[in-house]
Amino acid sequence: MTKSKLRYIGNPKTILAIDASTNSMAFSIFDERTLKKYGKVFFTGNHVYERTGDATKKISQFLKDYEIDAIVIESAIYTNSQNTAINLSLLQGAILGASQVYHKAPIVSCSPVSWQSWIGNGRLTKQEKQNIKNEYPGKYFSWYKSKEREIRKSRTIKKVNIQFDLEIDDDDVADSIAIGWYSSENWHKLVEQPHNIDKKKG
Repeated sequence: MTKSKLRYIGNPKTILAIDASTNSMAFSIFDERTLKKYGKVFFTGNHVYERTGDATKKISQFLKDYEIDAIVIESAIYTNSQNTAINLSLLQGAILGASQVYHKAPIVSCSPVSWQSWIGNGRLTKQEKQNIKNEYPGKYFSWYKSKEREIRKSRTIKKVNIQFDLEIDDDDVADSIAIGWYSSENWHKLVEQPHNIDKKKG
């Protein structure tokens, strides 16, 4: 969908926000900027193609009972594992394809840095990173990066629980709620992100 068309629909009334992984889809549904539903759909299968098929069936069934005006999915991020990136792309494709069976709602992506910064959970400062190294000396670089992600995920859970008076402990679900929260309050910013603008050819 082009930038002009996304602007034309204005602020969607009901937004489905998705945080997908290779094994599940965490989601939240916001109606007129109010959180109405959230949860997680798990995919089963011995390999990615079986999980892709399971995702298509489950998401099609799940969405048939909802009226959705727009769908927002978190942008795929860089990963050191090529296999993980490929599998995630397959599952995201299955989820978004299934979503169009009952809904012709526009689909846009949301970069992690956008919603994380907006809720006040940006990257750790140099001092915060140093504090981790001081508390846990002698670890590998990958360990520290993992610890940083763990801290930020905990912060998102805390912020979401406070904002919406919840008691969730699943970081994927918390992410999906934060994505929906950001999207419902910042639709104009979301549709202007470069990855949501189709450049005209010719």
